[in-house]
Amino acid sequence: MNKDLTVGNPRSVLWRFSLPMFGSIIFQQLYNIADSLVAGKFVGENALAAVGNAYEITLIFIAFAFGCNIGCSVVVSRLFGSKEWGEMKSAVTTTFLASVVLCLVLMGLGFWLCPALLHLINTPEEIFADSLLYMNIYIGGLPFLFLYNVATGIFSAMGDSRTPFFFLAASSTANIFMDILFVTSFGMAVDGVAWATFLCQGVSCVLAVIAVLRRLQTVPTAEKSPLFSKKLLREISVIAIPSILQQSFISVGNIILQGIINGYGPGVMAGYSAAVKLNNMVITAFTTLGNGVSNFVAQNLGAGKNERVGKGFWAGVQMVYLLCIPIVALYLILSGNLVHLFIDNPSAEAMDTGVIFLRILSPFYFVVSVKLVADGVLRGAGDMGHFMIATFSDLILRVSLAYLFSSVLDFGSVGIWCAWPVGWIIGTLISVTFYRRGPWNSPAAALQRQMAE
Repeated sequence: MNKDLTVGNPRSVLWRFSLPMFGSIIFQQLYNIADSLVAGKFVGENALAAVGNAYEITLIFIAFAFGCNIGCSVVVSRLFGSKEWGEMKSAVTTTFLASVVLCLVLMGLGFWLCPALLHLINTPEEIFADSLLYMNIYIGGLPFLFLYNVATGIFSAMGDSRTPFFFLAASSTANIFMDILFVTSFGMAVDGVAWATFLCQGVSCVLAVIAVLRRLQTVPTAEKSPLFSKKLLREISVIAIPSILQQSFISVGNIILQGIINGYGPGVMAGYSAAVKLNNMVITAFTTLGNGVSNFVAQNLGAGKNERVGKGFWAGVQMVYLLCIPIVALYLILSGNLVHLFIDNPSAEAMDTGVIFLRILSPFYFVVSVKLVADGVLRGAGDMGHFMIATFSDLILRVSLAYLFSSVLDFGSVGIWCAWPVGWIIGTLISVTFYRRGPWNSPAAALQRQMAE
């Protein structure tokens, strides 16, 4: 059901919109960790290292899919808020067409460049073949990834966070069972978990796209909307390209970090692969809630209700902090048990790596979560210049400090993990500063808030 986020108490509206997102986060992370979990438990430590090694490269493709999602979602949210139904339909079909073209280009580049990328990050010989096999199957499923992300972005833009939740719940649950089936019953290994993801993503993609097209048919328009609009493509690109660059540079940074980590051998790689999945689960949760804030901000700015933006920001901070408290406690107290979920009979090196990683990073979730909510406001307002500055500052610091701490100062792998919090702290300070300087915090916006209250 479509939901207008421009009416009602901002806090209540954002909370109701975001609650299904909490469920979606859980199932999205089950999707992300299932391959590593099954590979580590049912195949072995090297298989886990191979999937984790390939995962860092898959993040580049996910960055492009995420950019298409955000670009379409912000523009559609604004048009939905201003009730420009014809333009909204054109924005949807334009994004679908552009995403297909972009996806085909990336598939060609992916099949061509993946072996070189795996060599670039110093992939150990014993896991190279499995990493390449996983990547080739994953790249074959990119159309499903792209179109599914666009479809969920459209639902969120129209205030519907429930439909993506239902698709994710069914697909991610099926993915876990398919992973186990392919590995244990069919005798497959890394290829089994890759094909399971391919098939489950394909089914969820087809169903999501059909649902979007049917939903659009219920939106009344005076005349038939054009399938493609250069004007709307430019507007979408203004949001999508910086988002893609942001996520791509983060992925490149992670690949550089993975190259540094690979120098410490399969034990550290396996421990990092398990722990970073747990870390990414949390960061993705914060990012998803930040996307919800983006939809809220875009709809309200489209409706000319700037005074609601600040309330949306603070409601978002409250939500991420409620998520932080149990997760930080869990990661600090049960870090060893959580790492053990991914690896059957782990080496001492792998276990120590995963535990230390989680215990260093998890207290700083209270910091980075605020950054991702502030980023959500900036992205929803189309302030992509400031958004990118904050993101790149964090990334550059993390990569450069990881090399400095681990290699120059000779802190070993622990030095790599210590670079994360420093980048998060500075990036958060920059993002919050840009948020506070936004036009929604101007004296005129403050007067609007007083009148609204």
